[in-house]
Amino acid sequence: MEIPSKYNPQNAENRWYDYWMQHKYFHSTPDDREPYTIVIPPPNVTGVLHMGHMLNNTIQDLLTRRARMMGKNACWVPGMDHASIATEAKVVAKLKEEGVNKSDLTREEFLKHAWEWTDTYGGVILEQLKKLGCSCDWDRTAFTMDEERYASVIKVFVDLFNKGLIYRGYRMVNWDPEAQTTLSDEEVIYEEKQGLLYYLEYQIEGSDDKVTIATTRPETILGDTAICINPNDERFQHLKGKKAIVPICNRVIPIIEDDYVDIEFGTGCLKVTPAHDLNDKALGEKHKLETIDIFNADASLNSFGLHYEGKDRFVVRKEISKELEEIGVLAKTEQYLNKVGTSERTKAVIEPRLSDQWFLKMENLVKPAIKGVLATDDIKFFPKKFENTYRHWMENIRDWNISRQLWWGQQIPAYYFGDGQDDFVVAESIEDALKLAQEKSKNYALTTTDLKQDEDVLDTWFSSWLWPMSVFNGITQPDNAEVNYYYPTNDLVTGPDIIFFWVARMIISGYEYRDEKPFENVYFTGLVRDKQRRKMSKSLGNSPDALKLIEEYGADGVRVGLLLSSAAGNDLMFDEDLCQQGKNFANKIWNGFRLVKGWELADLPQPEASKKAIAWYQSKFNQTLAEIEDHFSKYRISDALMAIYRLVWDDYSSSLLEIIKPAYQQPIDKASFDQVIHILEQNLKLLHPFMPFLTEEVWQHTKERTPEEALIIAAWPKGGTINHDLIKGFEFANGVISGIRTIRKEKNIPMKETLEVAVLNEGKISADWDVVIQKLTKVSEISYVAAPVDGALSFRVKSNEYFIPISGTIDVAAEIAKIQEELKYTKGFLQSVEKKLSNERFVNNAPEQVIATERKKQADAEAKIETLEKSLASLE
Repeated sequence: MEIPSKYNPQNAENRWYDYWMQHKYFHSTPDDREPYTIVIPPPNVTGVLHMGHMLNNTIQDLLTRRARMMGKNACWVPGMDHASIATEAKVVAKLKEEGVNKSDLTREEFLKHAWEWTDTYGGVILEQLKKLGCSCDWDRTAFTMDEERYASVIKVFVDLFNKGLIYRGYRMVNWDPEAQTTLSDEEVIYEEKQGLLYYLEYQIEGSDDKVTIATTRPETILGDTAICINPNDERFQHLKGKKAIVPICNRVIPIIEDDYVDIEFGTGCLKVTPAHDLNDKALGEKHKLETIDIFNADASLNSFGLHYEGKDRFVVRKEISKELEEIGVLAKTEQYLNKVGTSERTKAVIEPRLSDQWFLKMENLVKPAIKGVLATDDIKFFPKKFENTYRHWMENIRDWNISRQLWWGQQIPAYYFGDGQDDFVVAESIEDALKLAQEKSKNYALTTTDLKQDEDVLDTWFSSWLWPMSVFNGITQPDNAEVNYYYPTNDLVTGPDIIFFWVARMIISGYEYRDEKPFENVYFTGLVRDKQRRKMSKSLGNSPDALKLIEEYGADGVRVGLLLSSAAGNDLMFDEDLCQQGKNFANKIWNGFRLVKGWELADLPQPEASKKAIAWYQSKFNQTLAEIEDHFSKYRISDALMAIYRLVWDDYSSSLLEIIKPAYQQPIDKASFDQVIHILEQNLKLLHPFMPFLTEEVWQHTKERTPEEALIIAAWPKGGTINHDLIKGFEFANGVISGIRTIRKEKNIPMKETLEVAVLNEGKISADWDVVIQKLTKVSEISYVAAPVDGALSFRVKSNEYFIPISGTIDVAAEIAKIQEELKYTKGFLQSVEKKLSNERFVNNAPEQVIATERKKQADAEAKIETLEKSLASLE
C-alpha cells in the first residue's frame, strides 16, 4: 500500500469510519466477556453539535475504545431526548410561520406535525457525532419518545401512583409564561436584577388614615386580598380589626395579624396576594383569604386586571405605576436589587401560579440514593468535590412537580370519568382504565368514550431518569438477558449542571426499580469557556462551529485539543491553538512513520547504540503505561493524554528514531527495523482511544491486515519490566547531549564539524551510553580524564564535568567576555538568594517547600559559578 506524503484527515476519517461500521466493531451483544457499558447523555432532538458535546462525547468514546481494546464487551448506547419544551417551541414557531396556531389544532394534529418535524430535523447531532469518531452501537439508538421508552415511562408512573408516591395537588408552581407550562424548582435559574421598590398607600376604611406597603410588583395589587401586620408591632396596634381599600380596584380587604411579618423589614406591613406568591398563599390558607388570580397563562392580565386586561405584566407595571402616582398613592420608589426566577429553557421570568399538578413524593425515594453515594461509596464521583453538591440537593429535596402543560411528551395516564375530585383512575391503557373506572364508580355501563385522559404530559426528565434501564428494556421486561448483562453501567460522563436534574434522579430510579446503582463512576466535565473565561454562547459569538473545527484540524486534532485543556470538573479554557497542536502531533506521528518505512533494510549487525536505545525505550514505555493506567483509574484523562504525548513526541520521535536512524542513504539493520515497527504499533495502541482515525490509518499501512487485525479491536498493551537504571542512564546521557548541543548552538559550531569531548567522571557514570551520545551529537571521541582540560569550553551534568577543546572557529576573547558577564549575573543572583536565606524571619515563617526551593537555587547557582570559573580559567 502506497504511503501518501501527507496525512489527509478527511480521507482517513471517512474511510475508516465506514470500515468500522461495515465490520460492526461498535455493535455489542451479550456474551462471555466482561461487559463495559456506557449510556450517552441523550442530547436534545433539537440540538446541534457544540463544544460541550464535543468534549463530553470525546471522553465517552476514548473510554469505550480503551475498554474494547482491553477485551471487554464494550457497549456505548446512543440516543436522543425528546425535549418537551424546546421541541414544542420549535414546532409552534414553524407552524406560526405557516400561518397555523397551535390552538387551532387538535392534539393528534399537533403531534403529527411534531413527529414530522422530529423525523426531518431531529437526530442531526447523532450524525455529527460520527464525524467526531464516536464508536456508539448505532443499532441500539434510542429515543425517549419511541415505543419502548414511552411504555417504560407510563409503567413507572402507574407503579409509583399505585405505591402512593404520585399524587395530584393544587399547588403554587413555577409557571413559564412563554412555554406556558410548569417547571420544577431545579429548572428555575435565579438572577440578580435591578428593579424598583414601590411604596404604596392604602386608605383605611372609614378613616383618613393610610397604611404604606412596599412591593416590587405593583401590578399584583389587583389580586390583593389582605394586608398583614405583626401583632407585636406597636406602630400598628390601631389598625387591628380594621379594613383597607386596595387602590384602583377599590376592593375592601381585611387587615390580619401574623408573626410571619418581619417588623424590621420594609414598612412592617405586608400586602397579601395568595394567587401570586408562595408565602402569601400559606398566609391565605391559614387566614382563609380569598384567592384572586389576575393573570392569563401568557402572563397578560385577565378580567381581574380591569382596564389593563389583555396587557402584558411588564407593560402593566409601567402603566399602573403612573396611574398610582396620578391618584396620589405612590409615596416613593427606590432602586432595589432583587433575585428573579427565570426559566432555564426560555429565559422568561417565572410567574408563581396556583394550579392542579401531579407530584412525586421524594422523601423516602432518595434515601438509598443518598446512601449509595455518600455512605457506601457504591457510586464514585470524579472529582469527589461534587459529592457536596449532591448532598445539598438530596438532603433538601422537595416533591417533584412532574406534569407539564404541553402536548409533546408522554401523556399522563390518568383517566377522568366524572366531575368529582377523585373521579379518575391511573392505568397503562384505556382498556385497563375502563375496568378500574367501572369498579371505582360501580357504574359498569361506562365505556371508553366516557373516559377523558389528562391533557398534561410528563416532565422530560421523568423519561430520562430511567435511561440506563429503559435502553435495555429493563422497565417493561425487568428480567431480560440484556439488562441483566449490561446493567449496572460502568461510567457516566456528564456536566455538573445536571447533577440533580439527571444524575441524582437516575440513581434514585435505579435503586427503586433494580435495587442497584445505575452506574459505578460519574465523571463530571467542566464547562467549555473561551480564553477570557467567558461561557461559550451564540450571543457572544465566541462559540466556534464544531464541524468547521473538524474540517480544519481533523477530528483527532480537535479531540486532542479539547483533552489537552480539560481537567475533570474544572472549566475548560478552550483555545483553538490547542487544536493546531493536536494537528501538529498527528503530522509528527505520520512523518515519523514515513521516515521509518522509507528506510532500506540490510542484513547487518545491530549497532550498540540502537540496542541500548531500544532497551531503554521499552522500559520507558512500560513506565509510561503504568502512569497512564494510574491516570485512567483516577479519571485524569488529560494527564493520561499528556503522558502519551510526551512519550511519543519526546522519547519516540525526538530520541529513539534519531538514535536508530541510519546514516544518509545507508540501510538499517533488520533487527532494529523490526523492533521499531513493534514499538510503533504499541504506541498506536496507546494513542488509538484519543486519536482513532490517524492511528488506524498508520496501523493499516504498516502491513496488510485482515478485518480481525484492525487496530480498533487490537489488544491494549500489557505492562512489562521497568529497568530504572536504563531510564536514569538515558536521562543522564540526555543531559550530556543537551550540553553539547547548547555549546554547538551558542558557538555556532556546524553539525558537519565533529567534536571531541573529555569527561572528568566524578560521578562514576558508566560509559555504556557514550555510543548514543556520540551518535546524537556528532562527537568523534569521548575520553576520560583525571583533571580539568585547559583551553576548553565546559559544562556540568550533576557532578560530572565535560570539556570541549576550542577549535579555531571560536573567538576566545568574545567567549571570555561572555562568560565574565554570565558569571557576574550568577553571582548577583546567588547574593540575592543568600540574603533571603540569611533572613531569620523569612526562614522561620516561610513554608518548607519555599525554603527548599530557595536552597536548591543556591546550590544550582554555586555549581554554575564553579563551572563558569573553571571555563574562564581554562580559556585565560
